[in-house]
Amino acid sequence: MICIDKIEFQKLAKVPRLHLINSCMGFKSANLIGTISKDGITNLAVFSSITHLGSDPALLGFILRPTTVPRHTYTNLKDIGFFSVNAISESFIRSAHQTSANYPKEVSEFEATGIAVEWKQTINVPFVRDSAVQLLCKYVNEYEIKENGTIHVIASIEKIFVKDELLGEDYWIQLDKGNVVAINGLDGYSKTELIERLPYARAPK
Repeated sequence: MICIDKIEFQKLAKVPRLHLINSCMGFKSANLIGTISKDGITNLAVFSSITHLGSDPALLGFILRPTTVPRHTYTNLKDIGFFSVNAISESFIRSAHQTSANYPKEVSEFEATGIAVEWKQTINVPFVRDSAVQLLCKYVNEYEIKENGTIHVIASIEKIFVKDELLGEDYWIQLDKGNVVAINGLDGYSKTELIERLPYARAPK
């Protein structure tokens, strides 16, 4: 087994260091966050940091990089108060990844990447039409992570939209039925496949 200590990886060039640190902690969720600006321009960005924070109330969180440069997702969700989270499926990983490019604020990533937008009745937030799982989320709070200047955004899950064939009788969502992918590092997209569902673990009496 190769050992890479802190002194060694801090000496790496920026890109190899990014690859190493972003991939060493395992697979992450692959989602697109959809927002709209006050001027009506839609925005779409890939995120691999969205995590479950609790079920009652239903909360999620994600990490935003420092706002030392414009962050259109952050500006929009603060202005509007709502955003969508859309699971990435195998069929559109290339287009989804392209949303990470630095487009100017007047350009919609939906249009630039060819990802089809979906509008739902009474909801003024854009969704990804081909996503198997879509969430409507409401901004709740944020916390600065002082160690590196990032922001932990906290949001409540207001609505869940899921394709029929993914939802079980016990309300468990089987993501692999929707060809939902995971992210390895910054740019590696992997297929998912259910191995086994296990019962709730209890210590022996």
